[in-house]
Amino acid sequence: MAGSRGAGRTAAPSVRPEKRRSEPELEPEPEPEPPLLCTSPLSHSTGSDSGVSDSEESVFSGLEDSGSDSSEDDDEGDEEGEDGALDDEGHSGIKKTTEEQVQASTPCPRTEMASARIGDEYAEDSSDEEDIRNTVGNVPLEWYDDFPHVGYDLDGRRIYKPLRTRDELDQFLDKMDDPDYWRTVQDPMTGRDLRLTDEQVALVRRLQSGQFGDVGFNPYEPAVDFFSGDVMIHPVTNRPADKRSFIPSLVEKEKVSRMVHAIKMGWIQPRRPRDPTPSFYDLWAQEDPNAVLGRHKMHVPAPKLALPGHAESYNPPPEYLLSEEEEPGERKLSFLPRKFPSLRAVPAYGRFIQERFERCLDLYLCPRQRKMRVNVDPEDLIPKLPRPRDLQPFPTCQALVYRGHSDLVRCLSVSPGGQWLVSGSDDGSLRLWEVATARCVRTVPVGGVVKSVAWNPSPAVCLVAAAVEDSVLLLNPALGDRLVAGSTDQLLSAFVPPEEPPLQPARWLEASEEERQVGLRLRICHGKPVTQVTWHGRGDYLAVVLATQGHTQVLIHQLSRRRSQSPFRRSHGQVQRVAFHPARPFLLVASQRSVRLYHLLRQELTKKLMPNCKWVSSLAVHPAGDNVICGSYDSKLVWFDLDLSTKPYRMLRHHKKALRAVAFHPRYPLFASGSDDGSVIVCHGMVYNDLLQNPLLVPVKVLKGHVLTRDLGVLDVIFHPTQPWVFSSGADGTVRLFT
Repeated sequence: MAGSRGAGRTAAPSVRPEKRRSEPELEPEPEPEPPLLCTSPLSHSTGSDSGVSDSEESVFSGLEDSGSDSSEDDDEGDEEGEDGALDDEGHSGIKKTTEEQVQASTPCPRTEMASARIGDEYAEDSSDEEDIRNTVGNVPLEWYDDFPHVGYDLDGRRIYKPLRTRDELDQFLDKMDDPDYWRTVQDPMTGRDLRLTDEQVALVRRLQSGQFGDVGFNPYEPAVDFFSGDVMIHPVTNRPADKRSFIPSLVEKEKVSRMVHAIKMGWIQPRRPRDPTPSFYDLWAQEDPNAVLGRHKMHVPAPKLALPGHAESYNPPPEYLLSEEEEPGERKLSFLPRKFPSLRAVPAYGRFIQERFERCLDLYLCPRQRKMRVNVDPEDLIPKLPRPRDLQPFPTCQALVYRGHSDLVRCLSVSPGGQWLVSGSDDGSLRLWEVATARCVRTVPVGGVVKSVAWNPSPAVCLVAAAVEDSVLLLNPALGDRLVAGSTDQLLSAFVPPEEPPLQPARWLEASEEERQVGLRLRICHGKPVTQVTWHGRGDYLAVVLATQGHTQVLIHQLSRRRSQSPFRRSHGQVQRVAFHPARPFLLVASQRSVRLYHLLRQELTKKLMPNCKWVSSLAVHPAGDNVICGSYDSKLVWFDLDLSTKPYRMLRHHKKALRAVAFHPRYPLFASGSDDGSVIVCHGMVYNDLLQNPLLVPVKVLKGHVLTRDLGVLDVIFHPTQPWVFSSGADGTVRLFT
């Protein structure tokens, strides 16, 4: 390459002025076609043009300059060019250069600018880091999806994709911890993450808001009115008129000749003048099918006036006249019959104009088509629902009563195996029950009102989360398999705190020795009262709802890493309930008037459900994840089909008072609701795999047993994980099992 590059450089300076002077003595050649590159006259292509840059000569010699040659290569090339210019014997072939070659080797200004642009493409790059520019060109990047690399750099080496071994939840946590994540984008050509500068962010925001990209551009500059209303001495443009403005157009001549030929042949008919006289037709005439009004089938004739009877005569019989005992208002006629001696004595009729107007109304409002009345049986309008006995199994009777709490029981939760039950009460205690025998196995005093309790859904972890005042207590009840209880303690004790603890919205505290004797393992302090706690389906994350204002109402905790974060940056009202989607990374947040569905990985709002209720009180998600129910304090239960609409699919008003809790069964097509009227209503809710078939909702049983206390009835309901049983807790301090 060096040799060829040097040979290309020696071509221009080797042509001497003496050779050029002798060229006119040659035979005159025919004038060649102008070359692609613009040529300069021979007077400029003297020996002083030997200082052509490397990039220019590479363009003219057919070699493209990649911009990667260093200055030393340019110096060596210049030296080679000088030697080549001095050595005439070694390069005798260069002396026979014709005039076209001299002109072709002479650069024009346009190519000098292009070559300068090509040569200086990377000259201004002052960075010391390696250039990883992807050089795959117009090849689609989808072709590299199955390969570990994404392209090739300038030296032909592969550009490997960055390793991404973290799962989606770790990425979500890292996004929440990184304050600059919102300005980080991924380069599709190299696969690396790029951080946008402040100027680039400002440019993006200007473009998103519909502004111009350039800050200094003023779209509202005063307009210069060239063609004003003032008479000007000189014209705005002094361009002479075109020649074609004086010559008739041949194209128009052809068009006119074609139109004349079409008129002569009768292809184009002249428009007939419209008849100015209006046309009238009889609206009530007998129409033939070919007439204008023949399209009206089942024609109805005009209503005719009833012929006058004897009562309307000027000399009616005596029986039509009013008697002395008869009142004028008792007659059904619109007039009173009167008797006159002769027709000349009859006065003008007072209601003549009113009756004529009513007659016109009859003609105007008479229907033009006879409507067949549809005879519908009201029983056919009621949907045919299956009988409840065909929808078994579902709970029908009260089986057990769990007594022991001295105050109202607010919350319930069942272990994943269905053997144990935990309940929280206002008497400041948690009670663990055996489901089959209604025996209280353990009582854990927590020193405050238990607002919410949730058993970890993972069968490999024995852990209960309870919301007490401003803290969430994590307890190991040590029930059931001892190996599971022991592995839970090992899992919690294996955590190693980081050297620099991150700034978190909650504090994780280890339990003291006295508290560990009771079963308490961890305490998560928030500083605000906690109203709800719920677990993710895998058992590592839990979400809490705080009774506060602002965007910190909902917090998400990770148990294995003991990290807490607030997933929202602003508030959309007071949050009532939250729930995790059973299969997808969604979080459902229920406020007073709406239910919002957030995608945790994309960090965006997916749907907003409008329950059309005054105050949402409870929320539950179907095990398949496509349907949601929520209860409200105005005694409504709303069913949403997420695939159908954001409006309610069905609204049930079976309760007489406010709903406190709703729940789905994990396996059976059942859902239940508890209300302040002291009843639990169990409904059959069948969700079909066929997307074209709507869910079947049938109420099957009303369960009663709780006693109303302080105008409060059932406070929480929950289903058994494997059996068609339902548990309910009430304000009377009892927990009841219906089987």
